[in-house]
Amino acid sequence: MTILERCEQMLLAAITRLAGRPRSERRWMAVVIDAGLLVVAAIIALQLRTGKWFVWGPYFGMLVAFGASFWFPIAWARNIYSSLIRFSGGRTMMSLAIACAIFTVPMVIMLSFVSFPGIPRTMGLLYPMTFLALLCFSRLALRFIVVDLLHTGNKQFERHGICIYGAGRAGQQLAMALRHEPQMKLVAFIDDDPRLRGQLLDGIPVHESAHLPALIDEYRIDEVLLAIPSAARSRRRQIIEDLSERGVAVRSLPSVGNIIEGQVSISDLREIQIEELLGRDPVAPNELLLGKTLAGRVVLVTGAGGSIGSELCRQILACRPSRLILVEQSELGLYEIERELSSAAFRGGLGSEVVPELCDVSDRASIRRIFEKYRPDTAFHAAAYKHVPLVEVNPISGLRNNVFGTFHTALAAEAVGVSHFILVSTDKAVRPTNVMGSSKRICELVLQARAAAGSATVFSMVRFGNVLGSSGSVVPLFRQQIRAGGPITLTDRRITRYFMTIPEAAQLVIQAGAMAKGGEVFVLDMGQSVRIYDLAVSMIRLCGLTERSAHNPAGDIEIVEIGLRPGEKLYEELLIGDDPQPTGHERIIRAHETMLPWPALEAVLTAMHDRLEAGDAGAALALMEKLVPEYRTARIENGTLTERLAHG
Repeated sequence: MTILERCEQMLLAAITRLAGRPRSERRWMAVVIDAGLLVVAAIIALQLRTGKWFVWGPYFGMLVAFGASFWFPIAWARNIYSSLIRFSGGRTMMSLAIACAIFTVPMVIMLSFVSFPGIPRTMGLLYPMTFLALLCFSRLALRFIVVDLLHTGNKQFERHGICIYGAGRAGQQLAMALRHEPQMKLVAFIDDDPRLRGQLLDGIPVHESAHLPALIDEYRIDEVLLAIPSAARSRRRQIIEDLSERGVAVRSLPSVGNIIEGQVSISDLREIQIEELLGRDPVAPNELLLGKTLAGRVVLVTGAGGSIGSELCRQILACRPSRLILVEQSELGLYEIERELSSAAFRGGLGSEVVPELCDVSDRASIRRIFEKYRPDTAFHAAAYKHVPLVEVNPISGLRNNVFGTFHTALAAEAVGVSHFILVSTDKAVRPTNVMGSSKRICELVLQARAAAGSATVFSMVRFGNVLGSSGSVVPLFRQQIRAGGPITLTDRRITRYFMTIPEAAQLVIQAGAMAKGGEVFVLDMGQSVRIYDLAVSMIRLCGLTERSAHNPAGDIEIVEIGLRPGEKLYEELLIGDDPQPTGHERIIRAHETMLPWPALEAVLTAMHDRLEAGDAGAALALMEKLVPEYRTARIENGTLTERLAHG
């Protein structure tokens, strides 16, 4: 080991010991340093003013003594010694400047009325200015020593090359926050604005996006931080897809609405969610449609603790109903959503009463009691069993909950004069190959038949595909499997699905319900379908990992096909009939579907109810096929026809 290396080690050891001292001791160290700076500042100020270095004398000592007697009370009152030196930045400098400006006032007054031989009166201004310069320099130097030099020389800190995508205000604030992160070294900015290319931000160069591959190799960048909160979702998706193919991890700041100016920090960063790749640019909701059936009214939501039901409740509450009734059979789900909404109503001063009702919608007496008690104006029926494989092997429970939950709820709503009743349906109701989809199609038939029978209640249905993050969604499952190190289990590489975010789906459901005249089946525009295999690969890449395959045996996560589950389709559809009609909303269309008259439908449902009560799953499923003739045909076409269970 050379003498230079030994000296460096000794210096680092000394700095480490000082940095490890209690905070109270380090605060007094800062006081001692500032006392020394008061002396140095007086010497420099007098030399600048008089041109003489030999300034020692009794009056020089009095100048320093008066300076210290004024400065330290001011500094203590301004909490100068409460801030952490290793986090010194622009705000620290501003705080020092304000304190020194206050310090200038008594110094000017004193030297204006008291004469000190050899001490010019202009020292009242020059002395505080020189002291401020030394204070700022000392704080920045100490920060460099403690943060940069110490962490660079300490081998336990492995610094990662970081690149910020976005050189705007959010990117600049994020860069300032990174200064205090010893394990992160900012090496470059990337920005799409041609005016910024080649410029330096705080000494860091700004590059165009085309240079990113070369930068990753040159600086060994292993993480890119997105600081473009105001960018359109489509642009963010394009950037994320490009970055994920480079083998680097990506994190992002939240939307611009969540960033308070000047307060961007490392804690604001989050992992990129796959929803950002699948979601579309949002369409501003029609406020008139949102509030038409909600504002000032009594609104009831079944399945209020579920994924869609809970989001419906949040958006309904924002429209200020007079009362919001939450109907849910899960005690935990009801407790959580009621607590959340009651708190939101209180904080926002909405004046809406939130009422929790623990109830199984398939219990006719219970659901009738709730409707008669509250007599809601609008009802959203989101309660259902939605997990295809579970309902497939539990057909009695699935049919009872889905079909007769809807049947009893719709009739109870009609009996008390509910104005609008909206059913949350699914794309699995279209040519279903499973019990869950068939049961939801029967739910649609119930509402269509009641509307055709001339009901005063406006019945409507809203049909859409998978929502990201819902219970049973493939996205949380894949995320969990990646965290566990794989493999990702995929039913079939060819399988495709439509996806929509929960907030967008709930918002469109409310607007579709407000457009209803009676008996409509509304279908939400789900955009383009997504191949689930591509979804899995994207999620792997977003984690900075690679797929393990025959072409890449050294990859991180393997994707394994396990075969289609009972009743599962390779692809989903949104329409049964032809000639869909547009509506007043660009992402909502009106479907033209076949239906059954109420007398014929009611007779079959009565027989099905008797079979379910008797536990005869086979007979109940036969009646289900009678009501949904597409069921058997679609199963044969999909290649998944199996023998039905003869029991529940």
